[in-house]
Amino acid sequence: MNIGEVKIDSSHIHKLLSAASGDAALLYLYIMSGNAPENGEKELGLGATRYHCAAATLRQLGLWPEKKNVPIFSGERPRYSEQDVVRAMDSDREFKVLYGEVQRQMGRSLNTEELKVLLGIVRYLGMPSEVVSVLICYCKDKARQKGLKAASLRFIEKEAYAWAEQGIDTIEEAAAYIQRQNFRQSQIGQIMEKIQIRGRKLTTAEAKYAQQWVDWGFQIDVIEMAYERTCLNTGGMNWPYMNKILARWQEAGLLTADDIRNKDRKPAPKGASGELSDEDYAAIQRMLREG
Repeated sequence: MNIGEVKIDSSHIHKLLSAASGDAALLYLYIMSGNAPENGEKELGLGATRYHCAAATLRQLGLWPEKKNVPIFSGERPRYSEQDVVRAMDSDREFKVLYGEVQRQMGRSLNTEELKVLLGIVRYLGMPSEVVSVLICYCKDKARQKGLKAASLRFIEKEAYAWAEQGIDTIEEAAAYIQRQNFRQSQIGQIMEKIQIRGRKLTTAEAKYAQQWVDWGFQIDVIEMAYERTCLNTGGMNWPYMNKILARWQEAGLLTADDIRNKDRKPAPKGASGELSDEDYAAIQRMLREG
């Protein structure tokens, strides 16, 4: 096993932090040290399941040495007929078993239109049955979080396309994706608490900001620092202004509270660099509000 000095791009650090996977970080360092990825399972003592989950996480993050060929789903989607469904039920044992499993998970019988959707997920997207089962469990939880009574097959189909476009076609990749999504939702919940949003959901625009901050890999204490600075400079919560602060820190590679306290420097005055400082920007915003 090669062990030497490893230089890591700051953007890769952000991605690894956003994944919240110790195994993925360990495997990444192992590969970056010049070791063959396929030897990681044995030399790191991860075992098959942990190794494949870690590898799947790195693939999703774009940090795996070889890029996975992901099919492009463009153009008009195929239209399946009732006869297609009947033939699949008669001749495709795997589809018939999946049909029974989906009905069990949904707690009801599927109608013909829903079976057409399921057939498309399996045949057009090429999603294995075991991954479809995981997908449905995930969609049921996601629907509950959205306040929906149940996940429809159209809801599941939309998520299936999102998975397919990311190349999620194994149990390990599905598990890695769900772990990342659960971590992201947990972090967003903590962000909402820190910026004092309670009793309501984030708007679409607010959610995009919060998701971006999590994807950048910021810890909650850093986001709290940006929030406090935003409130001091603008008199309250200002999403674009707070995003401007975090974007500057992200570009500078300042990931921790200590980094920011020790290395963050106020931008030079406008005459020196042509850019506005945080205080200048805040003053302009206050003038605009006050007319």
